[in-house]
Amino acid sequence: MKNKNVQLKKVKILGIPMTKKTLVRWKIYLDRAKMYLGYINFVMIAFVFLNSINDSSVRELLDENRLIFYPLVMISFILVSLVLGYFDTKLGLRKEEMRNNATENPVMMEVLDHLKEIKNNQLKKS
Repeated sequence: MKNKNVQLKKVKILGIPMTKKTLVRWKIYLDRAKMYLGYINFVMIAFVFLNSINDSSVRELLDENRLIFYPLVMISFILVSLVLGYFDTKLGLRKEEMRNNATENPVMMEVLDHLKEIKNNQLKKS
């Protein structure tokens, strides 16, 4: 196992040694960036939606009032998203998702095991 880790440390990209910690940090950066790219994707979908309308009368109305309809549609998309997020939170889906992620996380399970052990020791002492 140490041999593989030593080989990994010898590899460098742009002068940065490739360790497990570095790779995990980069993955976290990519995951965070993916979230922000999702916001950009959200805006692009709204514009594609508006531009995909082929009805000539609606298309003409959109083109003539672009400064009104485009912001209005964006605000509508945002409001609908906020309402969906609100109900997601109120129904407890987010909380259950976080609970599920915590039980799959080996570090968190180790912490919980230590807490249970401490609690059991405290109960034995009293």
